[in-house]
Order: sequence, then C-alpha cells, then structure tokens
Amino acid sequence: MDVYEAVASRRAVRSFTDEPVPRAALERVLAAATRSPSAGNLQPWHVYVLSGTPLAELKKRASERAEAGDPGDERHYRMYPPEPKSPYRQRRSAAATRRFAALGIRREDTEARRAAVAANWRCFGAPCLLLCYIDRDMGAAQWADLGMYLQTVMLLLRTEGLHSCAQMAWSVYHRTVAEVVDPPEELVLFAGLSIGFEDRSAPFARTDRAPLAETVTFLGDSVGGGPGQPASS
Repeated sequence: MDVYEAVASRRAVRSFTDEPVPRAALERVLAAATRSPSAGNLQPWHVYVLSGTPLAELKKRASERAEAGDPGDERHYRMYPPEPKSPYRQRRSAAATRRFAALGIRREDTEARRAAVAANWRCFGAPCLLLCYIDRDMGAAQWADLGMYLQTVMLLLRTEGLHSCAQMAWSVYHRTVAEVVDPPEELVLFAGLSIGFEDRSAPFARTDRAPLAETVTFLGDSVGGGPGQPASS
C-alpha cells in the first residue's frame, strides 16, 4: 500500500471486530512512527498500549461513568472553540449529521445519540487502545508534534491492514484512565487511538473534505502552471 492509498483509506472507524491485533504489527508500526517530525527532536509523545485485562477494566470503569451521565474530569485542554465560526461550525455539524444518519439515529433522539457517543469508552469494540500523553510543561508546538505522530501511526496501521479511531474523548475521563495506566504525575492525556480490524458489516458515513481552493492558496509560479504540468526549473 503506497502513501496515497493509506491516506485515502484511513478514516475514523467506529465498529471493530474482536480479532486480536498482532503484537508484531504494532511493534513495527510504533517503531517506524518514531521517525515522525518533532521540533528540536523532543519526541514529546508518551504512549501506553492496552489490550486484554487492563483494557477490559478501563472500558468497564469509563463506561460506568458515561452511563451514569458523569460529565467528566476537569479539562486539561479545550477540544473545540466554544462558539466555532464559519466554516468550522458548518463542517462539524455536517459531519455529525452524516454520522448519525448512517446509524439511523434521528436528530431528536437524544438517548440514541448519547449511546452512540458512549461507545467511545468501549473503543467501539476494538481490542486494542493506544493512549498518547504529553508532559504538561510542553507548549503548542509540541502538541502539534503529537498530531503528526498519531497521523503517522494511523497511516502505518493501514499498511498492516488495521484501522483506527482517534479519540479525544478519553481525555474526558483522564482520572479513570490514570487509575489503570498509572502515568507519572507530570503527564497529560491528549487522546486515545482505538485499533483493530474493521467490522465491515457496520454502517458508516465517510465525511466530505473541503475543496482544495477553500483551504489552499498558491502564490508564485514555481510549482508549475496547473494540474499535471511540471514545476518550473
């Protein structure tokens, strides 16, 4: 699988089989992902990989909190702006609408929507969970490094025939996660990454992406005169 195919086939899978993830495949992926870009070579990611009994215990504890309507722990960071402006508000709303429609959940069915969100803390059935932490003293640039690291991991997983779902949702119950993984006090939980083999029988909606012209501006002529044309020498 080449890089373009890995990028095109990667998506947030929210239904996995219980087929175990090969340890050797995970080790290959995580060893290669250490080559991810990192400003000053700080490599600020701290990773825990859970499966088996520890993951089952974490799913149980987090799911119990979700089912009880627990709003979560104090936030270490803000997931989204409180009032996203256009076009971000529309993109987020459209993605949610497509996802719930694919699941057959009506907009007014708040109970079904809540249950769909709660599936986050069961890893959508995935048998493996990667948890990505960062030292609380790090700045915005190092948080950007985490995104590049996780993207590298997700693309490498595709080359192994595996899928994933990145989940900031795990940060909502970061104290419960800490009870299971016991990270050093100075670490902050950024996100989880559910990993496994896709359940192809489950419905899903692939979200659209903005047209290139909406997000990219070309300045100058050093990259050629148009699609398919060679760059200027």
